Amino acid sequence: MTADAALPLHIVSRDGYAAWRGAQPAAVARWLQAQGFDGAPGTAATYADADGNIGGAVLGIGDPLDPHSYAHAPSMLPAVAWAPAGLDAPAARNALQLGWGLGQYRFARFRSTGRAPATLALDPPDAATADLLAACLRVRDLVNTPTEHMGPQQLQEVVEAIAAAHGARFEAIVGDDLLARNFPAIHAVGRASHRAPRLLRLDWGLDAGDGPAHPHVVIVGKGVCFDTGGLNLKTGDGMRNMKKDMGGGAHAIALAELVMARRLPLRITLLVPAVENAIGPLSYRPGEVVATRKGVSVEIDNTDAEGRMVLCDALTLAGEERPALLLDFATLTGAARIALGPELPALYANDEAVAAQWLAAGGEVRDPVWRMPLWRPYLRYLTSHVADIANSGPSKMGGSIAAALYLERFVPEGQPWAHLDVYAWNDADRPGRPAGGEAQGLRSAYRMLETGLAAKGGLRDPV
Repeated sequence: MTADAALPLHIVSRDGYAAWRGAQPAAVARWLQAQGFDGAPGTAATYADADGNIGGAVLGIGDPLDPHSYAHAPSMLPAVAWAPAGLDAPAARNALQLGWGLGQYRFARFRSTGRAPATLALDPPDAATADLLAACLRVRDLVNTPTEHMGPQQLQEVVEAIAAAHGARFEAIVGDDLLARNFPAIHAVGRASHRAPRLLRLDWGLDAGDGPAHPHVVIVGKGVCFDTGGLNLKTGDGMRNMKKDMGGGAHAIALAELVMARRLPLRITLLVPAVENAIGPLSYRPGEVVATRKGVSVEIDNTDAEGRMVLCDALTLAGEERPALLLDFATLTGAARIALGPELPALYANDEAVAAQWLAAGGEVRDPVWRMPLWRPYLRYLTSHVADIANSGPSKMGGSIAAALYLERFVPEGQPWAHLDVYAWNDADRPGRPAGGEAQGLRSAYRMLETGLAAKGGLRDPV
């Protein structure tokens, strides 16, 4: 529907609402006052025209540059088309369109979604906003899909299709070939499942005319498509949502796809170890010593600390590439959620410029991350008496930090690296954040790459 045929949607802040209401017809002002509407963030109210039909609506928002300031609109407003007014700044209009798209999202693969959301009568979003929205929804769709339909093979098919769409190279190392190609830790975690473990690799930008001169970024994502906990079996409550344990892989896939869609002047390598941590005769066991690609021996203290096991082989391969920047995403620890809650991803970085860039980007695009310390004395929590390192330990102290330190053990010295421990999930419905899979730190990671490596050709200090 065109803007001319749509109903007007007035967008106001609480501070600006009184002035806006004072300029409205007396009947409209009285009606909104009778409803107690005050322009508070996350609110909306309709008003009638002279014939008793809906004449328009007013939407209360907070930060105009935060997409989630607008995300309540599609579900709170009547399911018709709305033409926004009072929002002229391009950045705010982009935030509106992104937030509206997030608020319209429904995972409809297995059921009808009920009432259709309200629609936005506005020029199509610019390509960058559309691609950002598509990346966020890619994460949601991947995480929301049950494991029966999104196991290692299906995840491979997703990455293959993305590679084909963007002219990227793709390779999958599957099953016992992992042993032949020296990825023993990935194999150990995934060998008990009837669905073969694999390492997915995508490379893009290598064949562009000056592609090899572009900064190289390796993006690694934890792809544990279901996590029972292994022989250290999770409780029913702990296992219930473990289809989301490939949320780190979903973020890595979506970020790589976004970089390619936007054609940033970067070389991209995507690595996703895709496994199921299952129980069976071939399950890896507590007390075993597992080899790794790096040659570091790992004693298995807990089979439920499997994410760091598959990541360590992938990070070793990533380090062999000597990229300008190495990023990894993982639903790695419950300890990060205890520390920061479900909405704020924990950022670890061994490079001050990288950390500062990501934090600055998070503030800029309203997609925050929180830096946590790589407090190396906590490596004592991973002490093994039979191997070089243990994958976990008896202490419940500093669990997220210890996990990040384990990963750092497999990153070459001097290699700029950042690790994001994400929840990738909404526990309950909220405007623009429906229960289920969620992208967290994705938009800020992209902004960091766009304004840092891609813009400058190298790491930069934040302005």
